[in-house]
This record gives sequence, C-alpha cells and structure tokens, in this order.
Amino acid sequence: MSINFNGPVSCSSRPRFPVACRFDIPYDGGAVGPPVLRLLAANSRKVVSAKMSKLDPACRRNSWRSFLAGVGLALSLVLAVMAVASCTWQTRTLGKADLVLENAAVYTMDGVRSWADAVAVAGGRIAYVGNTAGAEKLRGPDTKVLDLGGTMVLPGFQDSHIHLISGGMGLKECDLSGITSQEEIFRKIKAYADANRGKTWVIGQGWDLPAFPEANPTRDMLDKLIPDRPALFSAMDGHSSWVNSLALRIAGVTKETPDPKDGRIERDKRTGEPSGTLREGAQDLVARLIPPSTDQDYEDGLQAGMDEANAFGITSILEANADDKDMETYGKFDRLDKLTVRVFASLSVDPAKGLGQIPGLVAKRARYDGRLLRAGSVKIFADGVLESRTAALLAPYLDRPGYRGIPNLDPAAFNPLAAALDKEGFQIHVHAIGDWAIRMTLDALEYAARMNGRRDARHHIAHLELIEPEDIPRFRRLGVAANFQALWAYADPYIVKMTEPALGPARSRWLYAIGSVVRSGAMIVGGSDWPVTSMNPLDAIQVAVTRRGLDDAGGRAWIPEEVVDLPTMLAAYTINGAFLSRQERTTGSIEAGKAADLVILDRNLFEIPTSDIHKVRVLRTFLDGREVFRAAGVR
Repeated sequence: MSINFNGPVSCSSRPRFPVACRFDIPYDGGAVGPPVLRLLAANSRKVVSAKMSKLDPACRRNSWRSFLAGVGLALSLVLAVMAVASCTWQTRTLGKADLVLENAAVYTMDGVRSWADAVAVAGGRIAYVGNTAGAEKLRGPDTKVLDLGGTMVLPGFQDSHIHLISGGMGLKECDLSGITSQEEIFRKIKAYADANRGKTWVIGQGWDLPAFPEANPTRDMLDKLIPDRPALFSAMDGHSSWVNSLALRIAGVTKETPDPKDGRIERDKRTGEPSGTLREGAQDLVARLIPPSTDQDYEDGLQAGMDEANAFGITSILEANADDKDMETYGKFDRLDKLTVRVFASLSVDPAKGLGQIPGLVAKRARYDGRLLRAGSVKIFADGVLESRTAALLAPYLDRPGYRGIPNLDPAAFNPLAAALDKEGFQIHVHAIGDWAIRMTLDALEYAARMNGRRDARHHIAHLELIEPEDIPRFRRLGVAANFQALWAYADPYIVKMTEPALGPARSRWLYAIGSVVRSGAMIVGGSDWPVTSMNPLDAIQVAVTRRGLDDAGGRAWIPEEVVDLPTMLAAYTINGAFLSRQERTTGSIEAGKAADLVILDRNLFEIPTSDIHKVRVLRTFLDGREVFRAAGVR
C-alpha cells in the first residue's frame, strides 16, 4: 500500500510505533522529483511514503526528528483507519537486532553503490546499514553476531532466467553436463542404464553438442548402449534430443514422417531414415510418450533446485517457462512456507493456441499470487538455437545456403499476441537467439506499446546471442531489458566449432554484445538458464568481465569491445534482477527497510584478480533474515 500525503503535516507529535525508513529520489526521463521518505513497519510488506514538498515549510526547517514525528502522526491515523477496516498490519518493535553482521565489506547496491561495514537485521528486514559501531548499539542479549573478518556481503543474487524444477528433477536422471568426449558420454550412459534396470525408459540430459559431428549423435550409438528399452537424452541446450531405435519405433517416427512445423527430424543422408536426433518441436514426437513425472518427482526437483540455488547465494529467481505442474508445485511450497527463494514465474505460452489461451493465463496469475510466489510474466519462444541451425537469422547460414532458421511464429501472429498479453498487464519474456528473432520480438513489443500505450511493462528478451547492431538502441527506447546468459560469452567449442563458421567474422563480431547494450543505456539482467549451464552467478560474472573461459587466466578477450565491468554485472544479478521481477522496493539492495536477502562471500570481489571470481565461495545465504545455506565447515 502506498499513501501520498497531499496537505501540510503538523510536527506536533511523535510516532507511536516503530518503523524502518529510507529516502528515495524519484527519477524518470531525466527529471528528478522531490525526495520521498518511505516508512516501513517492521516485519511488514506495506510502504507509506510522504513527499517532502508537501510538508509545511516550518516542518522542513525543523530537525529530521521533528519531520519523522509529523509523518508518524499521519501514519498513526492511517493505521487507525486500517484497523477499523479490519486490515491486518502486524508490527513489532525493532528494538534490538536479531542478527548483526559486522567487520564486513558490504557492497550495498543502493543508488550510489555505497559501501558499509555492518548490517543489522530485525524481523526479517534490514534495520541498519553503516559502521560496526552503529550496529553494536542494536546488539542485545539474544542477538546473533557474526564477525565476518572483512569478507564480502552482497544482496542475495537474482537469477532472471532459470528452469529450477526441471533442473532439479534432472539431477536424478542421467546427467551428462560438463562431459565433452564421446567415450565418457557413452561410459556414463551405460553405467546409468545398468544401474537402473527397473526403469521402463532411460532418460538423461546435458549431452555436449560439439562432441558429435554436426551435433548429431545417432540412434545406432545409443542402441549399442541401451538396446532393450526406449531412451531419450536431451542436449545441453534443451533444443535437441537423442533417441534410440526403440523410442523411434514406439513413437512411429519413420522415413515417411514429415518434419513438424516447429522442428526438424535429422535424417541419414544416404537412406533418409531418422538418424536419432530430433530438433525443437520434433522432440515431442517421442517425449510425449515418456511416463509422466509424479507429484513427488516435482517436489523433490524443486527442493533440489532450491538447495543448489541457495548454495550459490541465490535468493530470487525468474522461472523461465512454468507449466501447470510447475505452478502447482511452487504454489504448494509457498502455501506451506517451504520456498527458500522468491519466485517470479513466466507462464508458458503456446503460440499455436493464439489469443484464446489468455483468459487462462490471467486466471493462473490471480491463483498464484502468494507470499514468495507471483506469476506476472509469460514466456514465448521466438526461435531455436544457432548450434542446431534452428535460430532465426536475417541472412542465411553460411553452411546452409538460402536457409535462415526456424522462427516459431511470424509477425502476423506475434504482434497481436504480444499486444493482447501486454493489454492484460503481463510482462512478456521472450527466448530469442538469432538476429531475425530478436528483431521480430522488438517489433512485436513496439507494436504492443503502440496499440496499448507505453506503460511500466518491464518486458525482456533472453539469450540475445546475435543482435543486429541497428537494433541495439531499440532496447533502451522501448524499455526492454536485455536478459543475458553471460557464461556463454567466450570462445568455447560451441562458438568456435558450431557458431562462427555458420556466421562468418563480420556477423560473429556481434555475438553476445553485452558491452554495446550497456553503453546504449539499456538495462541488462543476468540469468543462468540452468540446467543448460552452471547456475553459479560468479561464473557468469567472471566471463562477462573477462570474455575468457573460467580457467583461462590470460590471453586476449574474445570480442574485447563487449567486456563489461564488475559493478555492472553485480547490478545485473542484484538490483536489476529485482527490478525485472517487480520487487526492487523489497529486495535487490542492502538498505534499511528492505528484506534481509543477503549472501556472504569468502573474499571481496573487488580485491582479487578477475580470473579468480569463479573460485570465490559462498559462506552463507539469508532469505528474509533466515539462514537458508551455510557452507560446510562454517560456524
């Protein structure tokens, strides 16, 4: 609840209740507004604000204590009205702190990026940020005090593009992530299949595309490992699946089966028979036959995903593509107070269903509006990926003359869909890899703004592997956030073997143009796309500031023009992520009155070589002042 006082406020009384407070300076389009004092009752999510310009002139000349007293009187009246209206607003005295972190390097991520030595927490909220001596004054007999010895404190990390439940479920399957040789992939698959004889299907994830010629593992390879049961292994990027002959036979996929509109069946070049690799929508030809996961599978997956996230200092996520089962699981955990991350979910949109699905999405948004769970975003896939040649490009792939990839929908469908979703107040979250898909998405979002009028929409585009330079300024102009997975922005085998040869040097210059987008004035946020790649924000931050692999301490940066600095990336993973999830007034920075979502690192990121950022350990993670992770050996 936000209240603006529209008349003079008397300074004759003192506030009769405890509050945390902070000053905000509104800024919009180059205009600085009058200071706003925000008062937040302890342990409450409700904020009251008073514009300084509306106060009586005599008040403005008095001390801050007098001003706070005046605002307190007005707030007392508001609380009385709320009580009459039977509106519950619980308060508790801040008094002494529940937790004090002292002798720390606290990088607050506030508006001026200030540093502090200590943080005090009361009732799940930050009660004090400043020097250790000041925090000591809030220390009581029951206060837990952590002397951090100079280690670093940051706001809890925000992962703005992650598949938390499916990633957690995948941890119990055959996980091939990080394995780059065929021999080792084969060995792990065989060992898993032999150890799980009772499974009717053998399921796995994470195989490395460059490990196979043309990213096309064959069914014959998998038949030798698993001849007796159907098997499906999704690729590291989730846009391809590798299946054996039995799976194809059960699904009825043969030489005569046509490619679906939104996918491709890879085929033997000599016989025309399915080779064993399915791209994009073609994966569903087999995947739809896999026995459905149980409720317990989903719950175990969410718990496993949250455990991973908290261990990396993550306290907020933007779920990238939530289906009904995902939302039911998130909703159950929220009702039972079992969530250890804040969740802003992107509800899955099926382009084939068009505008008819929107009432259902609106209903889901209302249903899943809980304490730590909200569903204010929708997810659209505009194209595929470059490695399997399903990303949509403005110019043809060099190795496939005349072919520009597979857009999942054309402007005639995309534009009205975006406009209708925008009209309903949804944030639109789009997967777009190729420059054609990115342009179509920007066009659709611009069309929506033209039809409905500009609003605080906070739409965003994820991945953004290849951006046409002339489209870069459009992000800022349209208010569209650039959601980068910065861990991909270096010359790994995916880039060197599978991407640059398909684009050529001129177009490859604009791969992951993070620096150019930042310099244009647009907002960037950071996401992992886990389980596609590592969830650790520090891995992605290091690659963004070095444009080199994690273990490459020297040498020339890949496309050095696109390097960004450490403060920019920390903002992407904290306050910018909070803004994207519409919770910048609750979390994302370490300021009095905000939720105590905090991460403690074992080293100050500004005092170590950038090549060591990925080696930094998370020691503790707090959500609402509650410890949700503590590293082994930490007391």
